[in-house]
Amino acid sequence: MTMRALPLLALLAAPAAAATPQFQNIDALEARLINALGAGIGEPGGPAAPIDRRLKLAACPATVQIEPPAMGAIALRCAALNWRIRVPIARLAGTQNVAMGGMMGAKADPVVRRGDPVDLVAETDGFSVSVSAVAQEDGAPGSRIRVKADRQNSPIFAEVIESGRVRLPGFK
Repeated sequence: MTMRALPLLALLAAPAAAATPQFQNIDALEARLINALGAGIGEPGGPAAPIDRRLKLAACPATVQIEPPAMGAIALRCAALNWRIRVPIARLAGTQNVAMGGMMGAKADPVVRRGDPVDLVAETDGFSVSVSAVAQEDGAPGSRIRVKADRQNSPIFAEVIESGRVRLPGFK
C-alpha cells in the first residue's frame, strides 16, 4: 500500500463512520412510557414487560408519540421515520390478561354472546356517540371482543362494558 492510498482510505472510511445510524434510547423510551402510564412494569395499568432491548430503532428526530391504549397495548410511534411499536399493558386483576396470554384473576361469565346485537359507544367527558353492531365472539365485562358495525367493513375490537354494550378502546 502506498503512502497516497492511506489518506484516501481514511477519507473513504470517515463518511461511513459518520453515517452509522444512531439508535433510539430504549431505556429513555421505557421510562417515558412508565411515567405516562403512571404504573411500573408488571403493575396493573403499566407495561406488562420491559421493552425488548434487542430492538434497534432509528433515533426519532421528533418526540416519540404515545398513542392511547387499544387492544390491550399502547403504541409508541415516530411519524417522521414511520416506525411504531406496541407494548402490552398489564391488566387489572379479575379481567382477561391478553398481553400475558393468561388470567390474573377468576374468569367472569360472558355477558355478550357471538351474534348478539350490541351498542358500540365512544365516550369522553364532552360527548358520547353510539352505533349498532354485532358481536363476533363471546365476552365478559372488561374483555376485548371483535364487533362488526356493518357488513362491508372489517371487525374492530371493543371492550365489553355490560350486557349489550361495548366501548371503543381509547375513549374514556
